[in-house]
This record gives sequence, C-alpha cells and structure tokens, in this order.
Amino acid sequence: MSRADILIAGGGPAGLATAIAASRRGFSVTVIDGRRPPIDKACGEGLMPEALEALARLGVSIPAEESFPFRGVRFIGSQGVSAAADFPSGCGLGVRRTTLHRALVDQAERAGVDLRWGEAIKPEGFHARWIIGADGGGSQVRKWAGLDVFSRDSRRFGFRRHYRLTSLSDRLEIYWGRGFQIYVTPVAPEEICVALLTRDSRLRLDDALHACPSLAALLAHSTPMSTERGAETATRRLHAVYRDRVALVGDASGSVDAISGSGLSLAFQHSFALVDAMERDNLSQYAAAHRRILRRPAFMSDFMLTMDRWPLLETRAMRVFAKRPQIFARLLAMHVGQLPSLNFAAASLDLAWRMLL
Repeated sequence: MSRADILIAGGGPAGLATAIAASRRGFSVTVIDGRRPPIDKACGEGLMPEALEALARLGVSIPAEESFPFRGVRFIGSQGVSAAADFPSGCGLGVRRTTLHRALVDQAERAGVDLRWGEAIKPEGFHARWIIGADGGGSQVRKWAGLDVFSRDSRRFGFRRHYRLTSLSDRLEIYWGRGFQIYVTPVAPEEICVALLTRDSRLRLDDALHACPSLAALLAHSTPMSTERGAETATRRLHAVYRDRVALVGDASGSVDAISGSGLSLAFQHSFALVDAMERDNLSQYAAAHRRILRRPAFMSDFMLTMDRWPLLETRAMRVFAKRPQIFARLLAMHVGQLPSLNFAAASLDLAWRMLL
C-alpha cells in the first residue's frame, strides 16, 4: 500500500497548487490523475492579478513568450455602448491553459511532489493522513466522501477557440449579447482566446458572433489556431467541504460561474487556506476560510448573471458605466480584491441609484 501525508486526487491547477503549497510546508504529497499533462480545459484563459500573486507565492513563473499581459477589462454592451477600466495595481495575464499546467507541473516536480499520471484514482488503496478531492466539478472523491449535497447548483455552457491576430488589445474584452457573453483574451504575442458563455447548450461561437459585428469583423481577418472546445460552467454551493480527514478544493468544493473570471484565483486561495488548516490539524478552519474566500466572487458572479438574465438591466448598467467610468473602475477594483468593502458598498448604491434615473 502506498503512503504519504497527503493524497490529492486530481492533477489540475487546484490539485497541483495544493500539492506545491503543502510540499513547501514539509508534507509528503502524492498527486494521482487518470489524465496525462499538459491537461487542457475550455476556459477564458485570463489570470486576474490575484491569481498571479498566488502563482508567485507558489514559485510558478509563466514564460513571457507564451503569455500576454493585460492592464484591465473592457465591457462592450449588446447595444454597442462600452466601458473600460484598469486594475488599480498589477496586471492580468492571458495564458493558454496547457502552458499554465506545464508550469505548475514543473514546479510540483521541483518541490518533490510524487506525481502519478495515467493512474485510476482509488483512495481506498492508499494510506494517507489527508485525502484531498481536487478532481473538478464532477468530483468522484466528493461522492465517495458523502459530500455531494448542494445548496445551489445551476449550470451554463462554454465554448472556446484560439485565433492568430497581430493587433492585440491590452485589456481583456467582454462582449455582451442577448443571453451570452464572449470573452476575448490575448494569450500570447499574436494570439487570442475567444470564449463563449451561454445558457443555451445549442448556441455555438460562430452563431453568437453574428450578434457582435465588430468582433466578427476583427476575426474575419484572423486565422483559427484551434478547433472549438466545450465545457460546462457551474454555480455550486456545497453544504460542507470536508468530512473527517477528506477535504475538497477547487471546483470539487463548489464554484462560481465562469462569467466572473475568478475560478483559478479561487482555486489557488482554497489551496493556501487548506494547507494552513492541515498544518493546524483543523479542517473547520478551512471551511470558514472557504466561505470567506467565496463571498466576493460569488457576489460579482451573481451580479453579472443578473445582467445576463435581464437585458434591460444590462443596457442600463452599461449606460451608467459609460457615463460614469469611475463606477465601473470601482467595481473592477472590488472584483480583483483591491477595493475596501465600504467603498464597494458606496459604488454599488451609486450604480443602483443611477440605473433608476
């Protein structure tokens, strides 16, 4: 029987981040995943400043020639109205998911993590002090541990394709359509990721582009670099994220819709909080930290999903953002954790009031 202090089921970003953080604290760690690296996933491929800070804490670096920095976010509304703002400090980084995964694998190897690729995840055949489920939204560990009980579970769909483009924006751009969003993220010099998020499982990227003529015109002169790839995005809340000595991290522990762009930031923050709790032999500490970490991105995700459900709300919000760019800037600063809650409350009330005018 194999032995380690910590067994992590799942070698995606959440599992690898947890493994690296735990190994650096002196734990012996084994990661098991049935897939082989680099592991890909359909996503927007934009890392917010919080995620980059977390990667720096883990000692993970992304090659400059395989990534592209962006200084802020731009919304383009369904009526053509736009608003943009920069991050108060730092920048975001566009990077292909496979590139990010390779960087995390390399750092895990340097940290001395026992990585077992292409193996079936069978926790019962392994002796470990802690078992961590980092095996995604359909977590088998979650089911095995009896933690598969939701207080909320709603789903949407995402589709992604890459294009070669010589003229790149220095902001992550989000195009709003009726019932969908298209994220455009520069991920390398002369390359962008175009990702569609929608409630309609039948809608595809080419169809959605018809409703975004300016983006369609831009892509008409570009070259597709990958085929369309799909995935599910979910808003999930669990009743519990641990039981006995089994804990969940990343999407296995619940998630916010990809509309927030916070998935990886959340996963990395969960990882640090979980390792802190294991070091103190107190998983209830992790549960409390997990709730706290989720609060802000959950609020922002719900706000944006409400704009998605109600076209009139999206139209009015975009008009306010265009006329009062400082409101949009404050919301973005709050979204990336760079605005105190009191200032955010004032900005939210200001937005609500102006939308009623």
